[in-house]
Amino acid sequence: MKTVRRSADRGHADHGWLKSQHSFSFADYLDPKWMGWGNLRVINEDRVAPGMGFGTHAHRDMEIVSYVLSGELAHKDSIGNGKTIPPGDVQRMSAGSGIRHSEYNPASDRPTHFLQIWIEPDVRGIAPGYEQKTFGEADKRGRLRLVAAPDGAQGAVTIHADARLYAGLFDGHEHSRLDIDPARKAYVHLVRGALTVNGERLAAGDAVLLDGEPSVEIESGSDAEVLVFDLKG
Repeated sequence: MKTVRRSADRGHADHGWLKSQHSFSFADYLDPKWMGWGNLRVINEDRVAPGMGFGTHAHRDMEIVSYVLSGELAHKDSIGNGKTIPPGDVQRMSAGSGIRHSEYNPASDRPTHFLQIWIEPDVRGIAPGYEQKTFGEADKRGRLRLVAAPDGAQGAVTIHADARLYAGLFDGHEHSRLDIDPARKAYVHLVRGALTVNGERLAAGDAVLLDGEPSVEIESGSDAEVLVFDLKG
């Protein structure tokens, strides 16, 4: 089964300092048909105004991945981490038994554009944790680079969930194929540009949901940046 989710069909929220698009139900956006896909629960595309951000708040029992597209995101949490996330870095925060953190745009002159991703964990009540790694353009050019995995394979950040996240950059004749167990689900989210995925032409913000498919086929990119999730069915 193959389902296309167009960018314009996502949920929207405009708080002035924060403009968000929700791939799945979140906060005031509720659609029973879009509660998640496999163990992927949230993809929020957020744009945060200069000097603004999310005040200190709590999370529990969720694997949270932040993927910055432009600008920077400053992070501070209750287990002693205080870091800034630039484009090219992948941050993983395991909320576990409970963590409090804040996120804000430290710049005075430009917005921060990032993706906030929540994946349901396989284990609950673990000690909260944090990890951040850089995956440069060369790592992702013309290929799908594993950036998050349950075993930290290939230098990916380690998540406590049965899911793998890949990131890739594609242009022109560059292409890639990722084999997927048909018993699992896949979710392909186009971050920017244009791309063909399993025969479907996507624009920025579009997604393809795959169920029972043996592979993800990526081709005909035009300045494309893409995320591919291999998920528990």
